Amino acid sequence: MSVTVTPDEFTLVKFDAAEIKAVVEKLIPAVGLPADLDVRLEVDESTPLGRATVTSYGDPVVIAVESGALEDPKRPRQVSVTGSADVLGRLLLRVRDRRTEGFGDPPADADLPMEQSVAWDVYCIGRLVRLGYKHYDNRQRRLYHFRNRHGFTDAADEAFEQLWTADELTWSDIVALSDKAAAAAA
Repeated sequence: MSVTVTPDEFTLVKFDAAEIKAVVEKLIPAVGLPADLDVRLEVDESTPLGRATVTSYGDPVVIAVESGALEDPKRPRQVSVTGSADVLGRLLLRVRDRRTEGFGDPPADADLPMEQSVAWDVYCIGRLVRLGYKHYDNRQRRLYHFRNRHGFTDAADEAFEQLWTADELTWSDIVALSDKAAAAAA
């Protein structure tokens, strides 16, 4: 396994590339990705914003993040190891899902409807929590975000619970749960 973090030395934020690299190295086997997976993490330290995306699912996997995605909200310009595991783990689970035979063929991340993207995030974060990655109150925050996209209904709460507790969903399962919840709010 080769994990590369760029830049290797941060100047605008007080991040340690080795610390971030260790988070990714720990996550790769934990989420079920192959031990020999190459990952390149490109951190844009020039912005405090929090966008994080997988820009390449190939070899290497490339993840682009703005430094705010890895920052500790209580200690500006410092990395949050648990917050980084939350963000990077969610993305690595998406990589795993896309590489899992039988999962299906979701659209490119940029083409995902917001409702489906949020539903997939719930599925990923629920699995991360069961792996022991518990970054503050993920469940309540994710439930609120899910409700904002799918409606504040019993059907949305039921779909959220199914996504949050599932371990082996397919892409069509995620879409069906998302669509059913959104339809109940219409």
